[in-house]
Amino acid sequence: MGAREKCGVFGAYSSKGTDVVPKVLKGLEALQHRGQESWGIAIHGKPVFKRMGLAFNWINFARELAGYKGGSGIGHIRYSTKGRSNLGNAQPIQFGTEFSIAHNGTIVNTGDLQKTVLASRGSADCSTDTKVVGHRLLQILKDENDWFWAFERLAKEVKGAYSFTILNKQGEVFAARDPRGYRPLCLGLIERSGTYVAASESCALTAVGAQFIRDVAPGEMIRLGSPKKGFEAFRFAPKVAPAHCSFEYTYFAHPASVIDGINVYEARKNVGKILARRRKMKGKVVIPVPDSARPAALGYSTESGIPMDEGLMKDRYRRKGSMRSFIEPKQGGREEVVRRIIPIKETIQHRDVIVVDDSVVRGTSSEIIVNALREAGAKSVKMAITFPPIMHPCYMGVDFPSRQELLAYRVARDETDIEVISAKVAKSLGVDELHYNDIDGLAEAIGLPKDSLCFACINGDYSKLGIPEQKKETKG
Repeated sequence: MGAREKCGVFGAYSSKGTDVVPKVLKGLEALQHRGQESWGIAIHGKPVFKRMGLAFNWINFARELAGYKGGSGIGHIRYSTKGRSNLGNAQPIQFGTEFSIAHNGTIVNTGDLQKTVLASRGSADCSTDTKVVGHRLLQILKDENDWFWAFERLAKEVKGAYSFTILNKQGEVFAARDPRGYRPLCLGLIERSGTYVAASESCALTAVGAQFIRDVAPGEMIRLGSPKKGFEAFRFAPKVAPAHCSFEYTYFAHPASVIDGINVYEARKNVGKILARRRKMKGKVVIPVPDSARPAALGYSTESGIPMDEGLMKDRYRRKGSMRSFIEPKQGGREEVVRRIIPIKETIQHRDVIVVDDSVVRGTSSEIIVNALREAGAKSVKMAITFPPIMHPCYMGVDFPSRQELLAYRVARDETDIEVISAKVAKSLGVDELHYNDIDGLAEAIGLPKDSLCFACINGDYSKLGIPEQKKETKG
């Protein structure tokens, strides 16, 4: 039970009553990199509409969507790491006539919340963490007439990482971000239609023609379209030290996005530069693993003086050619995506190749790429990995569910010396040399204080999330 979801959420409210459906759909398209499993929209006065597959396919349902018009709505892109991949778990999730909710993140105390839900209600669908939270919010709303106060009460019971968008029966749209700010969430405005927009990333604001206003602060809930100010902000939790997900900056977020004041593209380029400075390797050509590692490869090339070239190309003409391997829900799907990456022999043959990749998680994709480079005639294959060794599971919404699935842990166990871990992973992948970035280098590249970022999947420190030690052990 419980779905860990690194998804995308979107919400829109037009103070002029302009139809927001086209903007919600376009916003989901812009967030497609955050999930490839299912998509859905909730529009005021209409039942939730959701389908499996890519949001880009909404055009195939244009006839069914023709009746979906309204001045407010929310949308969701799903990537699950636990919980079944089916339409029942797709979001937004509707709770009677009261509200619909979309969630990006992971609630870690779902079991406790479920007991509370079932204590006053004999039966309820609690198959995902979002459903459990929704049922609990529904219960609280019966006692509280105010949405802000209801959410403040809910937040005191919930542990975990979350960004929510909510559409209530009055047509109001709310956006809320957890007190640590694990998952991103931002606010924008389309001036012509007076439409306020909340989205997981600023790239979605750009896609719908909205001006960026600001990030939703950790521990803050926003009511879009407030009659007084255009939007209304409410702090539901006291300020605490943030724990922004470091993996957002190296892999998950769109390079065009700005998250908590940091441009993702520049952060990735900086990671490559720092890696080249700290982990020097000799080679004739630097090639990125497409597509998220391109900025880092450019940074590595710039700093090292080794020319960058395209040596691996995704076959975008096939069914899964443009998809991201890491967020495929099943291992077979991940492998299929990576096998569609075609080596460019002229770039690789008889040359010492330095491959820049954003991360090594299970290692399956890396093995496939290394073998393809060898077969294409590379003289030697070396790897520069922008994200440090992933040694622990993630409880904040990323698909690092078990230590036994993580390559670095499997080959190095409780080793802490990053050079020893690098050597063991290099041997496992069959590369001539491999170097990881470290936490200090990653924080420097991102440009945020080290203590404002989450590195739990690297160092196993879950203290900001409040997970007991015994839970870490049983999960690992």
